[in-house]
Amino acid sequence: MAYKIRNGFAGSQPIADTSTVQNHPFGTIVQADDPTYGGGEFIYLKGVASTVVGSIVTYVASTGATVLTLTSGVVNGGAPLAVAMSANVASQYGWYQIAGDAVIKKTAVKVDPAGTTKVYLSATSGRVMQTSVAGRQVIGARWITATTVTSTTSTAIATLNRPVQQGAIT
Repeated sequence: MAYKIRNGFAGSQPIADTSTVQNHPFGTIVQADDPTYGGGEFIYLKGVASTVVGSIVTYVASTGATVLTLTSGVVNGGAPLAVAMSANVASQYGWYQIAGDAVIKKTAVKVDPAGTTKVYLSATSGRVMQTSVAGRQVIGARWITATTVTSTTSTAIATLNRPVQQGAIT
């Protein structure tokens, strides 16, 4: 991915880079373009341990705090979600995708376009899947693959539109 920030400004941290220095205020949102994936929106946040490119995290925009999804095994219903654009671990800062076509880490299950287009949080930290689980749907995300992505492939593409975790099902 070679995203370039639209209307970049002096000192803009590139989308795919991490930094040990905070270069932007937490919650800064920019738009950027990639020749393959098109346009997207990105939010500037702080990293968390074990983050890899494509990890899905929950975040708090005002503090920059991120948490890999389901690290506690509990879904935090309604929390905003974003996809890491770099291996942005603790003590680093970087961009996370919140809109556009995103390459996301998935579990070892296939993504089949003949099945559902819904995206669900996996019990594996920072990953998603196609398998339906009550309370784990990612609202504002859908698979866009035209062909089946095998269980041995570690990523799949989903379109994001400011995704959030599904709330409690009562």
